[in-house]
Amino acid sequence: MTPHIEARKGDYADVVLMPGDPLRAKWVAETFLEEPRLVNRVRNCLGYTGRYKGKSVSVQASGMGQPSLAIYVHELLTVYGVKSLIRIGTSGGLSDKVKLRDIVMAETASTDSAMNRDVFGPFSFAPAADFALLRSAVAIAEKRGLTWHVGGIVSTDVFYHPDGLDVYDALRSHGALAVEMETAALYTLAARHGARALTICAISDNIVTGEKLTPVERESSLKEMAELALEVAIGA
Repeated sequence: MTPHIEARKGDYADVVLMPGDPLRAKWVAETFLEEPRLVNRVRNCLGYTGRYKGKSVSVQASGMGQPSLAIYVHELLTVYGVKSLIRIGTSGGLSDKVKLRDIVMAETASTDSAMNRDVFGPFSFAPAADFALLRSAVAIAEKRGLTWHVGGIVSTDVFYHPDGLDVYDALRSHGALAVEMETAALYTLAARHGARALTICAISDNIVTGEKLTPVERESSLKEMAELALEVAIGA
């Protein structure tokens, strides 16, 4: 047990899917996993373990934002021995090339967070995905006929930014595809602890065009994303 996770050692699989929303963790577990069992309910940040196509897979909610995710990732890696983490979530498109319902796989993650500023001294660490997980995700997405993109994304600590879209101008001009709130911390901690990590996001809205998914469209895109991540997980 840890202050944030009540599971016993051995309750988590080697690979864990990490949505932000606890109810999304519950949905993934109950929709896709065989015999899912609840292993964590502290603070209602739900965690489950079950089987997907016969292989043990866990799903653990991370909460919103990098500080919350960092707590769960640190404990999963250092206490429970998890080897691979796959974040699944929604993100906002920063490019008109990225359409609603597209899948974005984050190769790297820029951030405005101060979490690492005292860690690397004069250097700016570049958090990056695990190449094997990324390569697997691309191959599976192609086989399934999904519309996908690989590139840099942005992990911000500010959801309602007073400067609006303008704050992302420099990042957009350097190819940033989407914005969310967790990946930079995930990739940094995976690198620190010798683990593997990948973020797979579905585009739920586009900040540039103002388009948004309807509830029905959002559910469909989340299903495609979850199935993609689970296929990657069983090959990890």
